[in-house]
Amino acid sequence: GDVFTKFITTKEKFHDFIDTESSKKNDDDGETAESTEETCAEEPESKKLKLNPEEKPKEDRPDCKRHRGQNKSRPHVKPNTYEEKRLCLSNNVCPFGDKCRFFHDVAEYMASKPADIGESCHLYDTFGKCSYGVSCRFANAHTTPDFKTMENKDLVAAWENRATVRNSLNKELQTRLRKRSEPFTKSVEYLKMLSKYKDKKEQNRNGKSLTGTVPDTQPPVKTIGPLTDADVIKLRPCEKKQVLQLYLSQKRCGNLPFRRVCKRFGVDITCGEMAMCTNLLQGQQSEWALLKRHESEDVFGVQVEGCFPDTMTRCAELINNNTDVDFVDINSGCPIDLVYKKGGGCGLMTRTRKFEQIIKGMNYVLDVPLTVKIRTGVQERSNIAHKLIPEMKTWGVSMITLHGRSREQRYTKLADWDYISTCSKLASPVPLFGNGDVLSYEDAMKARETGVSGLMIARGALIKPWIFTEIKEHRHWDISSSERLDILRDFTNFGLEHWGSDTRGVEKTRTFMLEWLSFMCRYIPVGLLERVPQKINERPPYYLGRNYLESLMASQNVGDWVKISEMLLGPVPKNFNFLPKHKANAYK
Repeated sequence: GDVFTKFITTKEKFHDFIDTESSKKNDDDGETAESTEETCAEEPESKKLKLNPEEKPKEDRPDCKRHRGQNKSRPHVKPNTYEEKRLCLSNNVCPFGDKCRFFHDVAEYMASKPADIGESCHLYDTFGKCSYGVSCRFANAHTTPDFKTMENKDLVAAWENRATVRNSLNKELQTRLRKRSEPFTKSVEYLKMLSKYKDKKEQNRNGKSLTGTVPDTQPPVKTIGPLTDADVIKLRPCEKKQVLQLYLSQKRCGNLPFRRVCKRFGVDITCGEMAMCTNLLQGQQSEWALLKRHESEDVFGVQVEGCFPDTMTRCAELINNNTDVDFVDINSGCPIDLVYKKGGGCGLMTRTRKFEQIIKGMNYVLDVPLTVKIRTGVQERSNIAHKLIPEMKTWGVSMITLHGRSREQRYTKLADWDYISTCSKLASPVPLFGNGDVLSYEDAMKARETGVSGLMIARGALIKPWIFTEIKEHRHWDISSSERLDILRDFTNFGLEHWGSDTRGVEKTRTFMLEWLSFMCRYIPVGLLERVPQKINERPPYYLGRNYLESLMASQNVGDWVKISEMLLGPVPKNFNFLPKHKANAYK
């Protein structure tokens, strides 16, 4: 959308304004950003949510050399540790003795620990206790003068038997996976059938040709067909009329705290970030963390990536037996070289025999529906999804999500919704979800006309997570900067719950928030637009918001995103550095 000319400014004036206002704020004895909102009459009034509260082209930079290709200018930076010395975790006698490099004296640790970020601890206030004790960056809220950790017994009792997060990797399973002693009974059955079929095919190679490709391995009792509203998307009765389902894509910032934010704004289906099947089978803790599910996620699936029938089938059986999920998704749309070059992601679209074996094998071992995400094809002018979809229907796929671009395109050019419409008709009765370029209620309504069963939203949700509310309430929301800061505050609290309230957890939360802000800064407030709606592929000009915070949130500069994070998570450590994944030149 076009920004009203009265708000437009130049790059130099924009940064001068941000720097001047920022220095003023530092001089005003800690005047907060929220107080600025109260004095601003032009911004819209805050609105309570009606809903239940429970990659890309680079910027045009004439002063920067344009690096061709995908992020060629991004340096490889090793992760930082932000605490020189932590408190030793051993309760009594440390097995490392004098060689241990951590503190053993609590008073000594507290003397060197960075200052507290705030006066109240979200974990203590919510759950009645903080498991991070004196290491918590809000420790003064729940620590006695002699460094003992306090508990609110009533709150602790209320949360005692309630697990808010499921699908964690337990030690026994991890040990069995590492020792390769975990049984994969059904996978072995399927792979034996596949092996017999291959042997038979080899014997008949010079004789009569075999009919079909891969043997039909579905057990007679199990029926996994097209998904319906009743079994896949568990709608409340009042929502039965809502035909268009909203599905949050797991790309980029699809971590658990961000998904919780989107659930508050009314997204129907959530999915974990892409996990590599080989890492799950090896019991890697970091990969299993991608399968975690919050209690607020009522329809939740996990997404896996792989390129071999044996590993993918075993991975599906592992997920089926050890996690609580509503569906499993195969990512055959991932464009990154690391995945594609070994035959996974988009590579599966061109290896139909392997793809069929994977889908039939996973279906054989799963008790939940199997879904697939694909792109239009690999090359830009060579669409192959329309050839693949009719075959997928016979393989037993329960739902297909189609991103309207090829691997070669990445995020250049607009998504091809005409092609998505064609594929939607071919997929029937299997539901097909469309994905690409949805940033407003109008975009969603146009997408609905193509006949898709639902919408997967990725970048649109990162730029404005309240897009789900806009679509469900059929309107544009001129959200205020204070409301947007409150959304970030919620994310902060969810992040501290998920990653921890010690220094390591705080800085991990900050990193994910900065990654999100590198998208959120592209949002142009509705009240500043001359022409509604804003389009996802239009680069916003430099403009000044209706107050300082709105202008700060519009900055494309990484230093300004850090300022926003400091409002919620305190000052960054001395050795802090951050570089956004999708644009390496986010500087003035």
